This record gives sequence, C-alpha cells and structure tokens, in this order.
Amino acid sequence: MTTVLTAVTHRHETDLVGAIGQAPGLTLVRRCADLAELLSTGAAGVARVAVVSPDLRGLDRDALRHLAGHGVRVAGFVAAADEDGERRLRQLGVATLLRPGDAPDAVAAALVGLADATTSRPLPAPAPEDPAGDVRPAVPAPVTVVWGPAGAPGRSTVAVALAATLAAAGVRTLLVDLDTWGASVAQLLGLVDEAPGVAAAARASEQGALDVPALARLAPEALPGLRVLTGLPRADRWPELRPAAVEDVLRLARSVADHVVVDAGFAIEDDEELSYDTAAPRRNAATLAALEAADRLVVVGAADPVSLQRLVRAVQDVALVPSPPPLVVVNKVRPGVAGPRPERSIRDVLGRFAGLEDVRMLPWAPDDCDAALLAGRAVPEVRPRSALATAVTGIAAEVDPRCAAAAAGSRHGRRPRARV
Repeated sequence: MTTVLTAVTHRHETDLVGAIGQAPGLTLVRRCADLAELLSTGAAGVARVAVVSPDLRGLDRDALRHLAGHGVRVAGFVAAADEDGERRLRQLGVATLLRPGDAPDAVAAALVGLADATTSRPLPAPAPEDPAGDVRPAVPAPVTVVWGPAGAPGRSTVAVALAATLAAAGVRTLLVDLDTWGASVAQLLGLVDEAPGVAAAARASEQGALDVPALARLAPEALPGLRVLTGLPRADRWPELRPAAVEDVLRLARSVADHVVVDAGFAIEDDEELSYDTAAPRRNAATLAALEAADRLVVVGAADPVSLQRLVRAVQDVALVPSPPPLVVVNKVRPGVAGPRPERSIRDVLGRFAGLEDVRMLPWAPDDCDAALLAGRAVPEVRPRSALATAVTGIAAEVDPRCAAAAAGSRHGRRPRARV
C-alpha cells in the first residue's frame, strides 16, 4: 500500500479524501492542518506521498526539499480554473497534479506512480525565449564555478575578468555572486550592492515565483553582453540562500545567458549541521550547491608559499564533494615570492606535493587591478592588452570553446568587439 499525507486548504478537500479512500493501493495516514504538521509527520517516515494545495501557508521550495529528504514525494491538488495555483506548484517543482472530480483509479495511478518514481521534479521544459527576444539554444548553457581557498587569492577578480572576457567574445554571460562570506562582485563592477540580486532571486524561488524573465530582471547588464546577479549586501544574511533555491536559480540561469559564471565562497565544510538537533540553514550550502551544479570548475590560488599550501589542500578537499575536475589557476605570480623563475618553481611544487602537472598562471598585476577597481570595471576592459587580460583570455577559451577565436586574436594583439 502507498501511504499518503494531505495538507490541503482547498474547499474540495473532502472530495480528495474520498477519492483516496476509494482508490486501490492507497492508504491515507493523516490529514495535516498546516505545514508544520506536514513536515513533522513527513519526517517521521510514515508516508510515501504528500498532497498539498498551492495556497498552503508557508509552502516553499525549502519545505519541499525537506520532505524529499525524508523520502516523501509531493503532488499538488488544484482546482481546474486555478491557473495561478498550478503555475506556482509547477515552478516549485511539483509535477504531479490532482484535481477535484478525478476518479479514484486515476488518483491511485498518479500517486502510486509518484511514489515509485525517483524524483517528483518535472521534466526539463523546452528552452524559453531570451528576455531580449531571441530564441535560446536547446542545449543548456554551461555553468563555470570559480572557487578557491581562504586568504584572498583573487577568486572574485578572476571571476569578474573571466565573465567580462566571455562577454567580450560574444558569449552572453551571467555572473552570479554566491559568496556567503564576503560578496564583492558589485563593488568590483561599480554596482549598487543594495539592489535586488541573488537574495531576491532566492526569495522568489522559495515562493515559486521565479522564472526566466523574473531572473533576467534581477540581473541587469553591467557590460554589453554581461548580466550580473549581485551577492548578499551583508554577510549575516547568508541564511537567505537555501540550497534548493540556489539550485533553482542556477537552473534558470542557464536559460538567461549562454554561459553562467559563479563566484563562490571559500568554505565547503558540511559539518555545521552537526551542531543542531534538527535541520538548520547551512552557511556553506550555497557553495556546495554551486559546485554540484557546475559543469566546469576553476580553482584559484595565490603564488606565495602560504597560499600554495592552502591551494594543495583545497584541491584535495574539493575532490571529496560533488564537483567537476578542477582547472587549477595560480594567481599573483611574481619572482618576489617564488624565485627568479616563478612559473617553473610553482609547477615543481604543485607537481611534487599535489600531483598537479597542468596549471595555469596569472601574472601579478597590481596596477591593472587597481585601475579596474577604481573605475568599477573589469581588468579586460581597462587594460585589454595587459598580460593579465591575455592570460584570462586563454582560460576563457578553455572553459568555453566559443572563445578560442578571441584567444587567437589576443595572441596577435587584437581584441574582438563585444556583441551587443
């Protein structure tokens, strides 16, 4: 028998309960009065399926994730004319919908099938139109996460420069700041960090109100071809970025641009939840969710001895969490901290202690970075022919083959014009 919970505020609840009672293979365990009762009953493991209505107070993406974590699949119950309710449930990821008047056999088929399914999420929708009016490609845009250890190795600087380089090469790019410890993309690009950004997108996702046009509105163009979803204006607002919302934001981000670049925080420890007796927000959940969603991973470390040691450990640590193989980048390379031949010395150290033979180097360029920060622009904009901008172009060509022509042009002293 498939055990069922209901949490339905709809006036047709009696019809639903009656249909479940007559349906073969179903057993109604409890009619929950509110979301709190539904979550606690679901956590007790007494049911396989829950049926909810779209107007259930407090119902959000995090609640559905909580139920899924305890093996409870979720179906929706909506009236035939309730288009807004149906839209909200579908945006929350509820694919199985029941309606007043459904025959008991149909209800049984839907709920038993849902209980036996591996997920209650809907199939991917067809590629929507771009906010500008162009039809988006069927292949989802890749997500590149820029991550690295503590110690300010230049993660955000590299993420901004990489995103700007992709945009300049004609690849429409979305830059997402998911650093819950110290978001800085807005400051680097001269944007108002109090404007709605990733926090507003996560909030809309939790309520089932986020779609591609809404996400595009929250991510304005900072440069031609480059949209930016700014980070948290205050670090103490990290509980707003729940993993389910982050996953949804990144899923929709693939339809907003041709390439998504994520600036992620340094910490990936998952043990803070052990401090709680019940499920609780996790500060590093946004970074872990981004790493799991990533198609490509750029790990950034600095060139000094302390930072190289941290980089070695970081590469080992990130291999233990779901994430793609890393492209290792050593930033701020200079003779003063690594000897007269710094590139060779760094490669020898990383090869000996971490088995890293294929490493990219970014030169120490404080003047270029200062000029970009003062202007509120990316380094490739301010100093397009600098050694740093050229090196970032090479990395961009590796994470996105569409930038190969840009890398070739840069080697010959040319920079392609941005496609608006």
